[in-house]
Amino acid sequence: MNPRRLPVISGKEVVRALRKAGFELRHVRGSHHVLTHLGPPRRMTSVPVHGNRAIPVGTLSAILEEANLSAEEFIALL
Repeated sequence: MNPRRLPVISGKEVVRALRKAGFELRHVRGSHHVLTHLGPPRRMTSVPVHGNRAIPVGTLSAILEEANLSAEEFIALL
């Protein structure tokens, strides 16, 4: 995945997009929201939500890799 194509967005926006992709909020521990996708293949990822602060590009890239989403699929969900 090319990290330069990823948008600069907050954790809240990432959670919102992942929920559109079928992920459900499993629990919140501190500032990290843990989301799961029960459909095959089963996936789980953690998203740091620090107010409206932007998520670093490398962290967003890792979240998308855990969620098994391409940059194009993720951008379409925004």
